[in-house]
Amino acid sequence: MSERVIFSHEDANRLVVGALGEPGERAFFIQVSSVNGTTTIAVEKSQVGALCERLKELITEVRRNKLASLDELSLAAVIESEPLQFPIDEEFTAGVMGIAWDSEMQRVSLEIQSIADGEFTQLLSDEDDLVDVEDPPDLLRVTVRINQVRGFCNLAEALLLSGRALCPFCGLPIDGSGHLCPRANGYRR
Repeated sequence: MSERVIFSHEDANRLVVGALGEPGERAFFIQVSSVNGTTTIAVEKSQVGALCERLKELITEVRRNKLASLDELSLAAVIESEPLQFPIDEEFTAGVMGIAWDSEMQRVSLEIQSIADGEFTQLLSDEDDLVDVEDPPDLLRVTVRINQVRGFCNLAEALLLSGRALCPFCGLPIDGSGHLCPRANGYRR
């Protein structure tokens, strides 16, 4: 039985998303830094979009239900102007993700589990979940403030919009050389 590696970043001072490569062929990464060092994980573009959407929903619910202090909610978004730290040394590729609000600490908790050959479709956070698991997936645990989450979402949205333009007819991405539009019976647009 192999050991599970847990990358823990409580009160992370940096949570950033970035991409390397040309639009259409980019590799996306989430990078977290704290007093414990820096951890980089690979993610899919769709995971970045889904994570951003869910984090924004979480903040809305926290604000709506008055679960956070007004001081915490009124902090301006942290704008990360620095790109990913190099060299990029990814620890794992993201699989299942989970987010939660910790009312006591007034922090957003984020857990990202590595892909493990498609075996695990749910997040295994507790040691009890791992009793019968022979090769447990690695895990990234992060706690950040709401203003850091807002900054992360702003950066993620800008990054996602900086990709390839979408075809106005079919909605598919257009490469630099154009694309075969299904709505134009295969003619290039």
